[in-house]
Amino acid sequence: MTLAWQDDKEYMSYVEDLLATDEVQKLATYKQHVNSTRLEHSLSVSYYSYKLAKRWHGDARATARAGLLHDLFYYDWRTTKFDEGSHAYMHPRIAVKNAEKITELSPLERDIIVKHMWGATIAPPRYKESYIVTMVDKYCAVKEASEPFTQNMRSKWQHIFARN
Repeated sequence: MTLAWQDDKEYMSYVEDLLATDEVQKLATYKQHVNSTRLEHSLSVSYYSYKLAKRWHGDARATARAGLLHDLFYYDWRTTKFDEGSHAYMHPRIAVKNAEKITELSPLERDIIVKHMWGATIAPPRYKESYIVTMVDKYCAVKEASEPFTQNMRSKWQHIFARN
């Protein structure tokens, strides 16, 4: 089964070089939100953000690329602690440094990655594309974390209505 992003030629032209790197593929080995890997989460954030950026006449390429790289870190965020600050503060800064090792970032891409935790951190995004990724990231996190609950509820409701 192919996913929508895999069939989107424009989207793939923006991210295929990043997807080909070991650094991005390594995200598949980290659990992110209950039933998703960090790579699955990053692809969801990237693709949904890209679609919104296109619709709202933003920089779809920068949004797709930064969305894919926004969580480019390699530790379990549930157990790793930092003296310098919380995970919400630290991981965007780690992600931007890791991203710079595999590609050149524009100021827009840098802002998207560093500010994607706005709400949990103080500095607001500078660009509409940064707001898009910030909000899509929250949407995807809630969707991924609640998936087992919603599937369970869906099956219970189907069972209840099937009896009536």
